[in-house]
Parts: sequence; structure tokens; C-alpha cells
Amino acid sequence: MSDDFYLPYLLNYSSPVAEDVVIFVISALIAVLVSAESQAFAATLFGDSRPGARDRLHFNAFLHLSVLGSVSFLVAGFGWAKVIDIDETKFKKHPRLFLILSRLAGPAANILMANIAASLSWIVGNFGFIDKVFGTIAVVNVTMAIYGLLPVPPLPGAALLFAFFPDNDLFRRIRDGFCKVGPYLIIAVFAFVRWSGWDGISSVFNPLVLKVTGFLLNF
Repeated sequence: MSDDFYLPYLLNYSSPVAEDVVIFVISALIAVLVSAESQAFAATLFGDSRPGARDRLHFNAFLHLSVLGSVSFLVAGFGWAKVIDIDETKFKKHPRLFLILSRLAGPAANILMANIAASLSWIVGNFGFIDKVFGTIAVVNVTMAIYGLLPVPPLPGAALLFAFFPDNDLFRRIRDGFCKVGPYLIIAVFAFVRWSGWDGISSVFNPLVLKVTGFLLNF
């Protein structure tokens, strides 16, 4: 595969290919599903269990889709799932730590999914077939995992930022305001990055996407 495949995977809107669009959409749906369900599973494991929690553990990617997160996939090559409701007060010990771990379970699961997809790509390649599906799934999941560590809501990495916020009304209002603005900020910044040609933060994150995906696909 060429290096352009990795940086991160973006559709060519000037001459879109139906096959590429379908593969990218499927890859994004898998990445969203894996991220959301893993966060829900981790939260349940740490103590935030909810009998019959169909809003969290239903394995339906479409129910996990966020409108703005889907737009971000088209603009930036990564996006996010609808925010999983996690009640940290149900964590009996270390509520902030368990909240962080629950959120970061999303990127961790995306890396695991990328590893599985890369292994399948390797198997298919050994049988003499040219793979594009599993390779794309790997790239999209790695991209979502790495960019998901940005400390901007609604990305999972925002939990790292909020963990340092004091528990008072002022900072709760700041957090709530940031959560409302965050999705639009992400889309605006990466739209500017894409159409201006300025790398911005992508100059740091894209090489990491390249190295991780390259390692998985060539291991």
C-alpha cells in the first residue's frame, strides 16, 4: 500500500469511487461501534452497571452514530461516537480514575480492532488477494484511536482534561460549555487544516498514525 493510504484515510471528493466510499463508511461504522461499546463495557465492569441498558450495550452502530461525529469523519478522517452516558458516582473507588479508564477504553479497543483487521489483511494477502477492506478498517480505527486522545470533548481524551477540573459549579459550567462548543471546534479546525494545506496538529498526529498502522499492516 502507498503512504497516501495512511495520512489519515480521507475520501477524494474530486473523483469519488463508489467502492472506496462504501469501504470507508463500513470502516467508520465499525470504529464507532467498537469505541462506544468498549466504553460502555468498561463502565459496567467498573461498577456503573445498568440492567437492560439498551442505550449502551446493543451492538448497533447506527444507534451510536453522532451527527457531528459523522461529519468529522468526512472532513478530518476521524470522528466519534455518540457520548456514552457514564455515571461516575456509581464507581465505589477512584471515580475519576475509573471514568478516565472507561473513556480511554474506546481508543484502546480501536487499536485492538485495527490489530485484528491488520491480521486479516495479512492472511488475505498471503492467499494472493489484494486487500483494501481490512487495510482501511485498520487505518480508520488507528486514526480514530490516536486523534481520540485529543483533550477536546466529545473525544475520549477530554476525560483526561476534565479529571483536573475542581468539582464546583464554576468548573461544571465551563465543562458543559466546552462540551457544547467542542464538536464544532474540531470540525472547524480540521476543515481549515484540510482546505488550507496547513498541517497544524496533523503534523504531529499523522506520522504517529503512519507508524502505528504501518507496523500493524507490515508486522
